Amino acid sequence: MVYQLDKRNAFPHPRLANEDGLLAVGGDLSTERLLLAYEHGIFPWYDEASPILWYAPKVRFVLQPNELKISKSMRQFIRSTTLINTHDKAFVSVIENCAQIRRSEEQGTWITDQMQQAYNRLHELGFAHSFETYDQIGNLVGGLYGVQVGNVFCGESMFSKTSNASKLALIYLCQNFSFTLIDCQIYSGHLASLGAKEIDGALFYNELKKQTFSPNELAQTL
Repeated sequence: MVYQLDKRNAFPHPRLANEDGLLAVGGDLSTERLLLAYEHGIFPWYDEASPILWYAPKVRFVLQPNELKISKSMRQFIRSTTLINTHDKAFVSVIENCAQIRRSEEQGTWITDQMQQAYNRLHELGFAHSFETYDQIGNLVGGLYGVQVGNVFCGESMFSKTSNASKLALIYLCQNFSFTLIDCQIYSGHLASLGAKEIDGALFYNELKKQTFSPNELAQTL
């Protein structure tokens, strides 16, 4: 059963989602509703041709930073690259680039103008963060963005304009910040090669209950 949301900022429990993870339809992308969604492991995923769809997968795809796998070839790349990593320097540009990247399995982008505006607001309030990769002359060539829920980083999308740029941003995230879990939402072969794995959704939702959800500066690992 898919639940129809109304004007109230409320969601059904994630365990009520369909087998494909679809939980609810409708509502809006107000800051209050988005924060409530992420607090409970729910995220919007839809395109311009559909109403807002909210998902809570029964199987969650996650990456534990301490289980990150870096191949020998990637280690060699890291040692020799001139690419530079930063965070929260270009959130608007990162989300714009993620929206523009066309993926073979998608007809269009799910990062609509409405989505971009909503997540830009979350970033301004300190809830959403970006991780950027620049080339040596200052061009943005890769990155990713997502929402922070305590020590859990809920990744939304990533892009790459040059080889390994988005992968480098993810490695930078894993190695330099105090996240204990990165939510990748649904399976991706690319992320599986880096150590991401599927877990029972209930485990993920229980982990979120332990988190303190508030706007934060990113805590870097010392």
